[in-house]
Amino acid sequence: MKIQYIKAYTDNYIWLIRTNEGNLVIDPGESKPVESFTSQEGIQINDILLTHHHYDHVGGVLDLKKNILGKVVGPNNSQINGIDHHVVDGETVQSCGLEFSVIEIPGHTLDHIAYFINDGYQPILFCGDTLFSAGCGRVFEGTHKQMYESLMKLRELPENTLVYCAHEYTVNNLKFALEVEPNNEDIVQHLTACEEKINDGEITLPSSIDTELKINPFMRCGHKDLRRSIANKDIDAEHDSDIKIFGHLRSWKDSF
Repeated sequence: MKIQYIKAYTDNYIWLIRTNEGNLVIDPGESKPVESFTSQEGIQINDILLTHHHYDHVGGVLDLKKNILGKVVGPNNSQINGIDHHVVDGETVQSCGLEFSVIEIPGHTLDHIAYFINDGYQPILFCGDTLFSAGCGRVFEGTHKQMYESLMKLRELPENTLVYCAHEYTVNNLKFALEVEPNNEDIVQHLTACEEKINDGEITLPSSIDTELKINPFMRCGHKDLRRSIANKDIDAEHDSDIKIFGHLRSWKDSF
């Protein structure tokens, strides 16, 4: 298996997975970058997997569907045109010799799902706009409680799980994380490394669950170091629930 990225819009990543049994793309927000890439590589797309209904993730589906060999898979939501197979939490999807487990993770949108591969060697997560490296998606349709609980679902995945999110937001997210925890050396070091990657024309993804537990404030709402760091903010950092801390952080990040 080989995972490659195709850039779309200004900061979207469309993930292309290539196996001996075929090729699939995840969240093709635009068709032309995919068509250009596959034409250059001399390959065809078998299946399309979708995480949620936002246009920058599904905008290329109908054009690409004209030439794919297989099916379009997506969440149980009527806002997305072109889905052949709607999936729900706990369902498995077979594509190109791979088995994906579907995880419902509402918050960013109510229909948001993730796809998880666990082959016993290298777990891999495709999580759209729910979990970003050092951040999380804005809460557009769900509640802070839903988003936090979705992140906690992902937190329970194996720590070596590779995390493929859909946007290049890492550096900006790390700058916010450093505002939250200015004494977190893991954040400092990761920011330096990611800035170097961007300057060298590389991407900062994938991340991993293990890394996110160290650098992502939205995954660290119950951590004593984070709570100690924000104790001077207008919250009760000692007694507030993790969900309330999450809500405070999310509102803070929205205006960062």
